[in-house]
Amino acid sequence: MWLFIAFLAVPLIEITLFIQIGGAIGLGWTLVTVILTAIIGTWLVRNQGLMAMNQLKSSFSDLRDPTEPLVHGAMILFSGALLLTPGFFTDAVGFLLLVPGFRTAVFKAIRARVNIQTFETGPGQTRAGPTGARRSHPNDDIIDGEYSEVPPEYNKIKQPSKWSDH
Repeated sequence: MWLFIAFLAVPLIEITLFIQIGGAIGLGWTLVTVILTAIIGTWLVRNQGLMAMNQLKSSFSDLRDPTEPLVHGAMILFSGALLLTPGFFTDAVGFLLLVPGFRTAVFKAIRARVNIQTFETGPGQTRAGPTGARRSHPNDDIIDGEYSEVPPEYNKIKQPSKWSDH
């Protein structure tokens, strides 16, 4: 229902703002403003997107929960779509989503509404906790496996391997 209301309300808001602002500053300046917001927005989205990608890579390399950088990246991507859509209301929402403090507040509001369950993948595996962070399983030092002895005649290399030839 909310999506239907948004699909009705956003175009009506945009048309109203185009008429009001176009009447106040003129058609030429209105078009210049829309084009400039798209150009500036694209530049900002690119820079913020690169920062979000670096934060995501950092969270993966540090083995931290990547949820927040992923959500920030999704919001930056959505803001780019809004900024490329002609209109003043979509530009305002798009620029608002480029503010890191606002994105953090939206992330906290979303996280408060989402219920994350704990699950276990099996013995000796890792387990996700209530925040999605991975914790070690108590039996991580036990490795099950089978082995068999290789007879000495198999250890002799009869001819060089060809896997490295170019």
